[in-house]
Amino acid sequence: MTFDALSPDQIRSLLDEQLAAYAVLQQAQIKLDLTRGKPSPEQLDLSNALLSLPGDDFKDAAGTDTRNYGGLLGLPGLRAIFAEIMHVPVEQVVAGDNASLAMMHDNLVFALLHGTVDSARPWSEEDVIKFICPVPGYDRHFAICETYGIEMLPVELHDDGPDMAAVRAYAADPAVRGMWLVPTYANPTGSVVSEAIAAELAAMETAAPDFRIMWDNAYVVHHLTEQQTKTADILGLCAASGHPNRPVIFASTSKITFAGSGIPFMGGSAANVEWYLKHLAKRTIGPDKINQLRHERFLGDVDGVHALMDQHRAILAPKFEKVVEILEARLGGHGVATWTTPKGGYFVSLDTVDGLASRVVKLAGEAGIAMTPAGAAFPYGKDPRDRNIRIAPSYPSPAELEAAIDGLATCILIAAAEQSLAQ
Repeated sequence: MTFDALSPDQIRSLLDEQLAAYAVLQQAQIKLDLTRGKPSPEQLDLSNALLSLPGDDFKDAAGTDTRNYGGLLGLPGLRAIFAEIMHVPVEQVVAGDNASLAMMHDNLVFALLHGTVDSARPWSEEDVIKFICPVPGYDRHFAICETYGIEMLPVELHDDGPDMAAVRAYAADPAVRGMWLVPTYANPTGSVVSEAIAAELAAMETAAPDFRIMWDNAYVVHHLTEQQTKTADILGLCAASGHPNRPVIFASTSKITFAGSGIPFMGGSAANVEWYLKHLAKRTIGPDKINQLRHERFLGDVDGVHALMDQHRAILAPKFEKVVEILEARLGGHGVATWTTPKGGYFVSLDTVDGLASRVVKLAGEAGIAMTPAGAAFPYGKDPRDRNIRIAPSYPSPAELEAAIDGLATCILIAAAEQSLAQ
């Protein structure tokens, strides 16, 4: 029964039951971590063959000696694999070092220092720079903006993409120079930007001529079902709408192979890529081509990427199913929380009733269950309704995950009962 249908005495009884379960949880002195979407050791093991590559044959198909300097664009064979995934011509894809986050960071810093190809002046010379931020969203995107004083404008993220009325209203301000977007299996909600919303984003009028969409394909091949959700061709849509430089597209192997030594990719218009490489050349002579070569040989082609991701899915999907199963069993009839059932990505997004998330995360932490801070999925770490909690099921073992989600449900029921009795 929902809390609204329970008498105060019934709620007190429920609270007493949950507090008793919570005491047992504390006495167990568990240490469980649901904070970040890290691949589990079992997932990392899927790519152990990388450790013996490239062997003694260190030249790529074009004869490039990968041990030496140069090759700022990265190896063409590896770029060709991800060009297909990103819907970008291979000559307009850059393969870099380790983290797509670094490429996103550099794009914004280069724009601040130099301006983009469409800017009248460096962004740092403007009175204020603003970015549209769909929420709940990716905390590391927001951290870059906060670090460099870029004002963040939250808009609600729906199942098919951001609230376009809000996006269009914000884009009418010339200080708004861009937006963040994870188009497929968004962090943390699992939302997927529809073709229609992508077309709107490509065609919409913006007051700033150098408006950028930071299109982060972080989970583009991370399916949790047999359905392979397609990502919109934002580059093609923008080019057709007369805004070829609007999208900057990112992808990464970090959750495909080794998270700590993956390969990031950036793609976009020819002008954007030329601009990026011009400034990148002052920071580095070239990427780690040996790592790129072993990835190229290990993955082989796009089919090889999908085959590897099928193995990831076999490990991940049961964990996500268990999260939803426990939440439904423990919370389903009480009306105190809702949660997503994503078809891909790395997170389950849970919303409590308003005002409970901070209390739930605190309770969980005191019981040995580490959660991402409440509000982390919002600019400046402030969820105005204090309700969103991001769950990362990937890293714990199945047994640890089950204990953590059961404990989290206990914390939610305690917080909800406390709130109900205090009203």
